Amino acid sequence: MQYEKVKTFILDKLAQELPQHLSYHSVGHVKDVCQATEAIAGQEGIAGEGLTLLLTAALFHDSGFLFGAAEHEKKSCEIARQYLPGFGYTPEQIVKIEGMIMATRIPQTPHNLLEEILADADLDYLGRDDFFTIGNRLYDELAMYGIVNDRNDWNRLQIRFLENHHYFTQTAIRNRKAKKDEHLQYIKAQLDNG
Repeated sequence: MQYEKVKTFILDKLAQELPQHLSYHSVGHVKDVCQATEAIAGQEGIAGEGLTLLLTAALFHDSGFLFGAAEHEKKSCEIARQYLPGFGYTPEQIVKIEGMIMATRIPQTPHNLLEEILADADLDYLGRDDFFTIGNRLYDELAMYGIVNDRNDWNRLQIRFLENHHYFTQTAIRNRKAKKDEHLQYIKAQLDNG
């Protein structure tokens, strides 16, 4: 697996071809998920081939946005299938990567530890200090699509999302759940006061 080559290839492709209006689903998000994936995988004891497959899945997990938001996970799998053989990935490895990509689909349904790690990494920011900064990017993107109309809409959506979300790995539960719960309480208070 030529991971460094495929990383350069897909990050360049996303940087050049992703629609500019994607303030959240950007190259920055992909890099953020890669960092979170590496951190969680390290604490979960994943190394070697498993780590390479995970990081490859992280790189490709939102590449489907090149063709629009609808069904982007399936499109991301198609893009992975199209390009990864050229970088030395076997059909079996690509199937595992597709499983990890599909595990990021909401509602998340991972079936093994690698899928759990990518699912948690994709939403790592929910339990971090930069939650509101990143959330504002998502708000802008959803507002552009007409999914939310104003801050109250957005706060209600976030409350529903945070209440229904749970982390899967022990690492994410240990490192992110408490802060995520704080964010939820804060947003509820904003809505009550607004």
